[in-house]
Amino acid sequence: MINLAQKDVQHTLGKFLVTAMGVGMLLGIVLIMIGVYRGMMVDAEVLLGDIKADLWVVQEGTLGPFAEASRIHEDLRDTLRVIDGMETAEALTFQNLQLPKKPKPVRAVAVGYDPFGTINPINPERIIEGHPLGKDHYEIVVTDKTGFKLGDRIHLVRNDYTVVGVTHGTVSSGGDPLVYVSLKDAQDLQFSYTNNRIRSDRARGYKNRDAFMVNTIVGRVKPGYDVNTVAREIRRFKHNSVYTAAEQKTILTKNLVERASKQIGMFTAILVVVSTIIIALIIYTMTLEKMKEISIMKLIGIPNSLVIKMIAQETLLLGFLAFIFGNIFSHLIYSKFPKRVVLEIPDAWTLFIIVIIASILASLVGIRKVIKADPAAAIGG
Repeated sequence: MINLAQKDVQHTLGKFLVTAMGVGMLLGIVLIMIGVYRGMMVDAEVLLGDIKADLWVVQEGTLGPFAEASRIHEDLRDTLRVIDGMETAEALTFQNLQLPKKPKPVRAVAVGYDPFGTINPINPERIIEGHPLGKDHYEIVVTDKTGFKLGDRIHLVRNDYTVVGVTHGTVSSGGDPLVYVSLKDAQDLQFSYTNNRIRSDRARGYKNRDAFMVNTIVGRVKPGYDVNTVAREIRRFKHNSVYTAAEQKTILTKNLVERASKQIGMFTAILVVVSTIIIALIIYTMTLEKMKEISIMKLIGIPNSLVIKMIAQETLLLGFLAFIFGNIFSHLIYSKFPKRVVLEIPDAWTLFIIVIIASILASLVGIRKVIKADPAAAIGG
């Protein structure tokens, strides 16, 4: 039996492929939007995974150090180290920086840590050039996304910092590039002021007590001890908020990413609906263009079921080709985005199922027109 859908598509192959490519670009954007969400989830966990801390001690009553501002005393680190069950504890700072670079500054998040401490936030596997910090002052490790190279000098506030290491894939929870400086330098950058400001503060009788503040103390628990039990003891006696690694991950994904994920989800749903409407309009237009031929088919006795099958097959083929083009399009452009885009096979298969269902629904528009076609129109036309 002649495949009517095959013959019809061959007759207008160029138009059919261009149409499928157009719809495919829309579907490709859908995949990119899903990939942006996946990338946000991955970025939110990069720093947590690199630090590998069991506990995060922050300012009481806050969701710090990422979801809210947190400032605690640096010497709390020494107190936490002697708590039963604690293996080690280290102080960390986090701050936004504008790294001077032409033609425009580079926005980054600086992590301050003790280069000689027991918890190093730099994952050695991420270093592609140079080495981690080896001094207390004037060294910086950057990510390759900043564009700085090994040996470059970066002027921050009053001092120059030499790039001693370059990492890859290190980003903050918000997707900004991460750079690393020593804790002492980080405190100087975060809590020190210009000479004019210092003279003004001295004239007012102010002292810079902030120089010994940090944003969080991270700790690791000894093997055999329950993390939640140790966390409760710290909350009870030290009057600070304490979060386990799992709780900190929840804070990042729920408080920082959830709203953005809802927005991305709504935008993705709108694109799917728009794609379905476009496919329906295309099938409807294609059906209108061959109404005379359809009427002739019905006049010579070809059953409605065969004509309906042709419309359904064309719609499904259009959806399938659009899905293929969409995947090709998304894989060609995803690496050009400034923030991480993660394309996963399960997401593509889910979209494929949605496209097939959408194509079936869209075909109903053309099928309805076929059923109502009057065979007499073939004679009168």
